[in-house]
Amino acid sequence: MKLRTLLSSALLFSCSLATHAADTSRVLNLAEANKLVTLPLHCVETPYPYKTGVVLGSAADLQEPSKLHPIFYGCFDWHSAAHGYWSLVTLLRQFPDLTQAAEVKALLERNLTAEKVAQEVAFFSKDINASFERTYGWAWLLKLSDELHSWPDPLAQQLAANLQPLADLLVQRYISFLPRLLYPVRVGEHTNTAFGLSFAYDYAVNRRHTALQQLIAQRAKDYFLQDKNCPINWEPSGYDFISPCLEEIGLMQRILPAEQFLPWLNAFMPQLAGPDFSLAVGKVADRTDGKLVHLDGLNFSRGWNLYALAKQYPQYAHLRKVADQHLAYSYPNLIGDSYEGGHWLGSFAIHALNSAKP
Repeated sequence: MKLRTLLSSALLFSCSLATHAADTSRVLNLAEANKLVTLPLHCVETPYPYKTGVVLGSAADLQEPSKLHPIFYGCFDWHSAAHGYWSLVTLLRQFPDLTQAAEVKALLERNLTAEKVAQEVAFFSKDINASFERTYGWAWLLKLSDELHSWPDPLAQQLAANLQPLADLLVQRYISFLPRLLYPVRVGEHTNTAFGLSFAYDYAVNRRHTALQQLIAQRAKDYFLQDKNCPINWEPSGYDFISPCLEEIGLMQRILPAEQFLPWLNAFMPQLAGPDFSLAVGKVADRTDGKLVHLDGLNFSRGWNLYALAKQYPQYAHLRKVADQHLAYSYPNLIGDSYEGGHWLGSFAIHALNSAKP
């Protein structure tokens, strides 16, 4: 069933999960890409409202966000701007015939310049900003860099080269920080360690950065290899936008070979193997509340991890239905959503839909 049908179906707001399960297959196609691209186009150059997250060293640090972050000053905060740019690049790479392709290219050329990247690097290079966006924003910046490098287009390659100094700096931040992080952070928000390592691991693999890849693999084992019986029934917490249990699975699926991963998974969440496994979606009571709307993100996070598991391991193919149910609940609310969700949730939806591909 096409996503545009889901978007137009008012019934999805009130129907039960059983109804969702019967009609929840979806694809990311050009029509949907033309809708989704409007979200980052609207926000990446929208300066306010904005949440800085900046530690002030002196009055000199009280500057307009666009002065501190000449690229990532939109979309309410730095990390949302980073994955907003990732959305633009991803959609344009997959769908070069986007209606607004020329506008997207012009925006990327206007903002992902070497000069502006140098200003972002200067900000991160200050000692007082050593923990800025650790590790959620770091992960999305590396994902943006990885997407640009993966796109064999002259424009993308130039933009990737422009962005590389910031990517290199954040790689070094990971290498410096992870040996000092003695215990993982297991919350369902920005500081979640498993999520913060997953995109960085993908970057390390794709860019052949052996030191980063090996460090993440080792620290992931240190943090998570002995985990058992993840309390999925504790999810979601009220503000979760990523799934602590399933993000951990997603990371360990990346770093462990099948002969190690499958026994680990069976100990970590044995209930996933049951063909009748079910998981209630995270319900949102108020999508104008920036914290409560996080739960739509949780549904997408669960979706992309369940899709990845079902895709790689046929014995978990039944989890695709559970993932579909989560997307069916949250996807129809993206277009026309309030800014509280619209400034970031499109990126989560795109990643989930791409993970759903066979």
